[in-house]
Amino acid sequence: MSKSISQKIKVYFDKSVDLVFAVILVFIILGTAIGTAQLFVTTWKLLAFEGITGHYIDIIADVLTLYVLIELSRSLVEYFNSHKLRFTSIVDAAIVFVLREILIALFKHEMKPEMLYALSLFLLVLGAIRVASLLVYRHEKAMADNSGRDVENA
Repeated sequence: MSKSISQKIKVYFDKSVDLVFAVILVFIILGTAIGTAQLFVTTWKLLAFEGITGHYIDIIADVLTLYVLIELSRSLVEYFNSHKLRFTSIVDAAIVFVLREILIALFKHEMKPEMLYALSLFLLVLGAIRVASLLVYRHEKAMADNSGRDVENA
């Protein structure tokens, strides 16, 4: 009896999580569409020729922000396909976000050396985590493939 109640709760939980992720994904899609439209509006401002770097920084920031949104939406789509949040997708989005911040600050000439060192170290750690997770995934996949062959050979 308690097992059926826990199964029902799990079903409701799974549906609730799916609904929440679906709503988040809809807002990310909406934000990406609005951001893309604003990017076109910003591009028209370049024709005013108010200086070489005047609006280019806005375009660069907008494009990089859209890229972060796309990476986040990819992780949510991956969740809908596998019902698992892939760690590598989240780390990829974090890497893109940190790179975005570094590029914008460098382009505006606002980056202090201490901050550049700190963010560079953070990027190194995120990159190491990304590579390590990829190596672990390949190792686990190879072990699963080998155990499948052992079963077939027996």
